[in-house]
Amino acid sequence: MRWIERFDLFLFDFDGLLVDTEPLHYRSYQLLCERYGYQLPFDFDQYIQVAHTTSTGLRESIHPHLDGDWDLLYKEKKAIYLELVRDGELKLMAGVALLLEELARSGKKRCVVTHSVKMHVEAIKELLPVLKTIPVWITREDYENPKPAPDGYAHAIELLGDHDDQIAGFEDSLRGLESLKGTRALPVLICNESHPQMEGANLKGTHHFASIEAVPRTFGK
Repeated sequence: MRWIERFDLFLFDFDGLLVDTEPLHYRSYQLLCERYGYQLPFDFDQYIQVAHTTSTGLRESIHPHLDGDWDLLYKEKKAIYLELVRDGELKLMAGVALLLEELARSGKKRCVVTHSVKMHVEAIKELLPVLKTIPVWITREDYENPKPAPDGYAHAIELLGDHDDQIAGFEDSLRGLESLKGTRALPVLICNESHPQMEGANLKGTHHFASIEAVPRTFGK
């Protein structure tokens, strides 16, 4: 992974990029709906397409069919998700362990910017200790507007970036990619071509690879 030598600061999304958590998020929405006598109207691929392209699509689809305030319902969903995290078997995405180990050895600046809350992140770090090699974590409590707004990544760059740093940002979703494009980081999409969100996607100005382990040695030249 010699390409890491060409950058000074690395910014990472979390869910679906570093850790394969998306099936657990999907299942937690299913269980939430079942508690209120409703069936989630998406299969997994449809869920991913909605979740990765808009910050409000799931709420707009689900909330009209459930009783109660959405903030309380979403809090309930997060509690279900945490139970699934603690009971399930999580794994890192392809190439992530090697990348994090290389970055730790190199001493490069690195940070996670995630929509997940701190409690969820800490639980997953306990299950996958290599994640603890990332020294800075910006969770949902740390910034105002969610992706695709640039707030989280802008905060990370303000916190860690020097004016002449070469910065690479890695995302697995289109709305996360838009968030990166609102900053001076080089936006990199990690996503398989067959992913539902890729249909009609505009990747102009974006580097795109199927996985972390597929990033070539020449990247960044």
